[in-house]
Amino acid sequence: MREGVRSVGEETRIFPDVEACIDCGGCVVACKRTWDVPRDEQRISISTMLEGQEAAAGLNTSSARALDQGESPGETSIPMQCYHCENAPCVSVCPTDSLISMDNGFVDVRDNLCVGCQYCLSACPFGAPQFPESDEGAARLFGGGGTMDKCTMCEERQDVGKGPACAEECSTDAILVGSAGEIADELDRRDSGTFFNDVAMDIVFGDEAEVFR
Repeated sequence: MREGVRSVGEETRIFPDVEACIDCGGCVVACKRTWDVPRDEQRISISTMLEGQEAAAGLNTSSARALDQGESPGETSIPMQCYHCENAPCVSVCPTDSLISMDNGFVDVRDNLCVGCQYCLSACPFGAPQFPESDEGAARLFGGGGTMDKCTMCEERQDVGKGPACAEECSTDAILVGSAGEIADELDRRDSGTFFNDVAMDIVFGDEAEVFR
């Protein structure tokens, strides 16, 4: 397995090392190929902040440290997907219990219960929920957003001891998979920060966010 995949299976998390991401798109391609995701849809995307800008002096490769110091991090690329949060806002706002937090730590979508209201899309700070068949106008009025789709963290692959496709094919190991402690240790070993603020970290990791502080 890739260096970024520290462990797989129950209670694993997935989290980006933004210092390592080079916006190559390999994770997007890996996901599409593995799960036959249509060309105009995607379960993972690369979000680029401050494109073309340089960071503050001496911090061009230390985005998280720049933010901690109140300085500009410069251009920063972030793999964005469902992080299968411990305190998932999408689960708490879903009116039909289509979204549920499983005992094994994964956040699952029950397609037969989704009414396309898109409340989850409004609640998720990471833009993970996707509505491939949505009619935006209809969704605002009466829930015509189609069935929600998102990253599954390749649960089926993890069940047989493999890492998520995006993490396994990331050329720079920018997508970390494992327990909160394993991810924190790996970020520390690389001298990389978490980039996300405390609120986002608490959403993703719950009480275990403390290991990153």
